[in-house]
Amino acid sequence: MLPQAFQDRMQKLLQTEYEAFLQSYEKPLQKALRINPLKTSEEAFEAQVDWKLRSVPWEPMGRYYDATLKEELDGPGKHPFHQAGVYYIQEPSAMAPVAYLDPQPGERILDLCAAPGGKTTQIGARMDGQGVLVCNEIHPARAKILSENIERFGIRNGYVCNETPQKLEKAFPEYFHRILVDAPCSGEGMFRKNEEAEVEWSPDVVEMCAGRQREILECAVHMLLPGGRLVYSTCTFAPAENEETIQWLLDTFPEMELVDTEKIAGMEGGRVEFLQNPNKDIVKTIRLWPHKVDGEGHFLAVLQKRDLNTNKNAGEEKSKKNKDKRKQNGDSRQPIGEWQQFQKEALTIDIPERMLVFGEQLYCTPDPAIDIRGLKVLRPGLHLGTLKKNRLEPSHALALALSPKDVVHSCSFPADSTEIKNYLQGQTFSYTGENGWYLICVEGYSIGWGKCTGGTMKNHYPKGLRK
Repeated sequence: MLPQAFQDRMQKLLQTEYEAFLQSYEKPLQKALRINPLKTSEEAFEAQVDWKLRSVPWEPMGRYYDATLKEELDGPGKHPFHQAGVYYIQEPSAMAPVAYLDPQPGERILDLCAAPGGKTTQIGARMDGQGVLVCNEIHPARAKILSENIERFGIRNGYVCNETPQKLEKAFPEYFHRILVDAPCSGEGMFRKNEEAEVEWSPDVVEMCAGRQREILECAVHMLLPGGRLVYSTCTFAPAENEETIQWLLDTFPEMELVDTEKIAGMEGGRVEFLQNPNKDIVKTIRLWPHKVDGEGHFLAVLQKRDLNTNKNAGEEKSKKNKDKRKQNGDSRQPIGEWQQFQKEALTIDIPERMLVFGEQLYCTPDPAIDIRGLKVLRPGLHLGTLKKNRLEPSHALALALSPKDVVHSCSFPADSTEIKNYLQGQTFSYTGENGWYLICVEGYSIGWGKCTGGTMKNHYPKGLRK
C-alpha cells in the first residue's frame, strides 16, 4: 500500500496521468543486466546464453532479460558468468545517468556516492582501463561491497575511498573532468522493487534528503574542472529532491549551467510546473516515469561548469604533482622482486610497475596517480597480491582482471560443468598439466586462481565467495 501522503502529492503533480502511473505498479518488474566490454563483446555474450534478451534504449551494453527466469535455478544471478564479472545485474533506468555522463578513456572521473557499484562499474567499463576513476562511499560496509564489485568487473584503474564529500573536496579542488552524484534519496522510484523504501518513506525524509543532496552537490561543484561535466541523479519522484535541487544549484553557483541533451523515447523533461518562479532551463533535466519507460522512476540532470577560472590547468598541475608524491603514498621499495618473479613465471604480459605496498598487500596504481595521504582508501588501484616470504600470492582481483591470453597457464570449463561447480564451492580437482599458477576460466572468462601441484589443482577461490 503506497503511503497516503505520497499518493496525494503524486495525484496533484500528475493529474490526468495519475491513473496510468498507479497502474504501472501492477506491471511486472523489468529486469536487466549490463554486459562488461572489458571481458566480452555483445555478440559473443549473446551467443553464449539462451536468455531472451532485448536492448535497453539508453545503454548500448544493457539488455532486458526474461523476468520469469527462476534466479535460484537458471537466472543470471546464479550463473557462473556473474561471478566472473561478465555482466552486472542492474535496474534498467539506473543505467541512464552514466550514459549521459559519457565517460571517456584517459579522464579523471569521480563517482561520489558510488555503492553498491552499478554505476561505477558502468563508468569503469567505458574508461577501458585508461585514466583514473575515484569512487567513494561514506558508509564503510557499503564501501566494502563497492570494492568487491569493482574487483569482480576487472576494473584496473579505480580507487575506492571511504570518505565524506567534504574531505574529498579539500583533497581534489577543481580536479575531475566528470563527476557523478547519484545522490542518496527518499527512494520513491524504487517502491515497486523495494518494500523497505516504502516503509521508511515520509515527507520528513524527503526534506532531509534534499538538504543532504545540496551539501553533496556543493562539494561536487568545487571538485569539478572548468569545462567539466556533472551528472546529478536520484531514484525518486519528489520535486524537492529533483527540480528544486537543480534550481537551487543554478541559483547558488552561476558557473553551472544545464546541458540540453537528447532525450530517448519515453523520457521527458523536468516539469517547471512543479516549481515556484522556475528557471526555464529546468526542462533540460530528464525524468523517467515507470508508466512511460520499461524501468523504475529516475531523475537526472546534466550540467557543465563554465570556465570562469583563470587557472585552466589546475587539475593537470595537481596530477603532475601527485606523480612526484607517489613514493609517499606507501612503501615504495623498487624493484619488487616477488612480483617480478611471479610475473615472469605466470604472466605473458607486463603490468606497469606503479606499485604501492601497504603492509603485505601489493597494488598497481592508475596513472596518473592521486595523492591519497590522509584519506581512507580501501583500494588504491588493482590489487596484485599478498607478499609472502620470498614469493607473491596473486589476488582474486588480479585473476578477474586477466584473460587466458595474459597468462602462461589457464584451463577453461563449461558453465554447467562439475569442475566449475566444485571450484566455486572451494574444492580441489585432478588436473594433468605443468605445476604452477593457473587461471581458472568458465567458457574463456577468468573466475579465479588455481595452483597445480603433482596432478592436483589446489583451489584459491576466496573463502568468502564460496557457495
